[in-house]
Amino acid sequence: ATMEVQVYTGSRVPAIAAKSTPAEWTNYADRLRKEALERVILRGEARRWSEFKGRIEWSDTIEGPGYRVRKLRYEVVPGLWTPALLYEPSTFSGKVAAVLNVNGHDPDGNATNYIQERCINLAKRGLLALNVEWFGKGQLDTPGFAHYFINDLDLCGTSGVALHYLSQRRALDILLAHKNADPDRVAVTGLSGGGWQTIFISSLDTRVKLANPVAGYSSFVTRAQVQRNLGDSEQTPSDLATVIDYTHMTAMLAPRPALLTNNATDECCFRSDDTIGPLMSAAMPVYELFGKGDRLRYHINFEPGTHNYLQDNRQAFYEMLREYFFNGSKDFPTADIPSEKEVREAHELYVKLPADNLDFHQIALNLSKSLPRERALPVGKNAAAVWRSAALKRLQQIVRPAEFKATAEMAGEAALRGQDGVRITVWRIKMNGGVWTVPAVELEPRNATATVIVLGDSGRKALFPEVARLLGDGRRVIAIDPFYFGESGIGRYGYLYAMLLEAEGER
Repeated sequence: ATMEVQVYTGSRVPAIAAKSTPAEWTNYADRLRKEALERVILRGEARRWSEFKGRIEWSDTIEGPGYRVRKLRYEVVPGLWTPALLYEPSTFSGKVAAVLNVNGHDPDGNATNYIQERCINLAKRGLLALNVEWFGKGQLDTPGFAHYFINDLDLCGTSGVALHYLSQRRALDILLAHKNADPDRVAVTGLSGGGWQTIFISSLDTRVKLANPVAGYSSFVTRAQVQRNLGDSEQTPSDLATVIDYTHMTAMLAPRPALLTNNATDECCFRSDDTIGPLMSAAMPVYELFGKGDRLRYHINFEPGTHNYLQDNRQAFYEMLREYFFNGSKDFPTADIPSEKEVREAHELYVKLPADNLDFHQIALNLSKSLPRERALPVGKNAAAVWRSAALKRLQQIVRPAEFKATAEMAGEAALRGQDGVRITVWRIKMNGGVWTVPAVELEPRNATATVIVLGDSGRKALFPEVARLLGDGRRVIAIDPFYFGESGIGRYGYLYAMLLEAEGER
């Protein structure tokens, strides 16, 4: 069952279309951005959210040696606020480069040590560094912000991943609204979930001029094969793979500079040997089409090689900034500036949020209030038939039922001990020649009067009491384990493969 779902999902990932000129690629990439946004990300209420001009409120400032930290909060969608920290150099000289720092699954969020150290280093180098809290972490670490709650929004007809995208986009708005921000020198970087945020916003928003995702994503094909890479709901959003894969997203960075950073012995996910090859192979031809093959690079961290964004990975990022934002100037240091003693406690960086701040779950509940309600069926035979036909069509559009040609392959026969005359036949029901296999056990007493198909959450092995009762009533029984249940279960990663099926437009 695991192998079948890996083959099924891996073979349905869209490939990159070959283009022969930079202009052709640019038109293709623009079309992919438009389709991803219109068909997937800004679906339902998210379209109106994308036009919402949320409030930005600044609070106090913390002074540091050569820099300051300004606290702020901004409204992502109506009623949902997120905190952020802007690290500024103490003095400015004209326009400066700016970096959006996005977080991963670190429980401390913006207060995480290595994130603070990177932002401090950037500010000490004269850059603006905006660090935004990620939903479900740091100050937003509440049950209602659990990432799987975005599927509740999907259930209500609105794209859940829109909340992530809009938070990232509005963070870029804030950064670029700074009077000293240079729009030609804007970078995004982050680890793990921050690496995912980096590729997501950088591929979809061309205001980003340099991207450095760190151990945060891989192709959907790689995810299907390497189970630890499967990712959360936001990384595998419903229907995304009907438009683009992460290979497309990487290529869509071209010809902008990009550094793909991964760790050699990563114990979490997106290890370098799993991840880098397919992404580089997919994106490099596009960069070379622009004559900019040297702008797509990768960095493998060996020391410590674990899931990290520590000194070695930071210094690789600084080197990219020096080359592409500072013309390779030796005046821009690439060695990490020791900042451990300047790391602050979470309470020092705390940004007050509204007491009634909405979360994913509350937004989904609000959306559910406008869902269709039960109503009386039309009166009259023809009117009712028309209504049922239209309702069925709508339901099919949502559920997208797959039609398979099923063939039964006998796997064995026997007589059931203790049940005189009951014949057992074991079947493998093959869908479309073996795309899926459903195991079935047929139990047929003499002179059966009817047939009952049985299935259950715990698999068919747990159904014997019910099967015995049905046999006693003279029924022929077929006990099956459809995908996801019993013998057809796929263990701890089952729900993640279900999300991957959703991402590919299946249900």
